[in-house]
Amino acid sequence: MKKGFSLIEILVVVTIIGLLTVTAAVTYTAFLKQARDAKRKTDLGQISVALEMYRSNNDTYPTTGLSQLTAPTIYIQSVPTDPKNPTYTYYYLGTASDYTLGSYLEGGGTTCVAGQCGGNCNYCLGPYGQK
Repeated sequence: MKKGFSLIEILVVVTIIGLLTVTAAVTYTAFLKQARDAKRKTDLGQISVALEMYRSNNDTYPTTGLSQLTAPTIYIQSVPTDPKNPTYTYYYLGTASDYTLGSYLEGGGTTCVAGQCGGNCNYCLGPYGQK
């Protein structure tokens, strides 16, 4: 009597391991996208809070950019950047009475600012919440 595995048994086991590996990789990638999108939403929320503190002290929102939030009075320690591409800064457009913060979410969404965010922002915040 011979001991060992037949070619069919080995192929079945290798196929099952391959399928499990592919499923795990796809699921892991989806979780990473969701985590980065959650971080982007949190970052925009933090910037929004800093903008409201700025407005509380100055009776207007910054019109020249987010750099006014960090100096000379510190409303936020540093302006957050995108978790996937740290050189990318979030979109900001401000007037004296309104502002729009935008980001591109990997999970999709609705275009809210055309031509910005490396294509289109699909998640935007304003003074009253999501735009």
